[in-house]
Amino acid sequence: MLENTRVVVTGGAGVLGAAVADKANTLGADVVLLDVVPEFESPVGETHTVNLTDASAVAACFDAIGTFDRLANIAGGFDMGPTVHETEDQLWDGLFEINVTTLRRVLNVAVPKLVDAGRGSIVNVGALGALRGTGNMGAYTAAKSTVMRLTEALSDEVKNKGINVNAVLPSLIDTPRNRSDMPGADFDTWVSPDDLANVVCFLLSDRARAVHGALVPVNGLV
Repeated sequence: MLENTRVVVTGGAGVLGAAVADKANTLGADVVLLDVVPEFESPVGETHTVNLTDASAVAACFDAIGTFDRLANIAGGFDMGPTVHETEDQLWDGLFEINVTTLRRVLNVAVPKLVDAGRGSIVNVGALGALRGTGNMGAYTAAKSTVMRLTEALSDEVKNKGINVNAVLPSLIDTPRNRSDMPGADFDTWVSPDDLANVVCFLLSDRARAVHGALVPVNGLV
């Protein structure tokens, strides 16, 4: 499904990023993984350590990567918060930096390269919970809602240039951190990283070439 493609995966050292990279590799892609984690390694592709909030570092990284035609923007993060009126700049700015600024920096560099090539696909990660505001999650849902609106806007801008842009909207992902934070939950209702990676890779593939600007819910049994 991804034979003869080169897929760049941001957040490649994380649970979901690693799952997407592994799935893409299994489907025939040449995979490149990016993360801020120093000297991380992957058995399925080349790795680059880069601060995705640093515009010049991102530009240099993509120059080193060279040609690619698929981009999975997996880098991001979650944190609960206080109420909206108690939310301080540190939490607000931090969640926007890790979810929105990282995405914007990568798109600033990657999109012109895909436009020049006249083909490609991009998949971002929103959040099912960001379809509406939720108490004590105001900053997070605002950040992920921004990712979702940017996905729709970018899709409208490049869909006639041979590029598909979509996003997945997961509910709770079955990760070690989430299990630790919610030990009493029913993990069987959560979305496995492997299942979510299947959806991401479908949207990256040519099989989804007619899909533009979609926000695809991936909610398991929640």
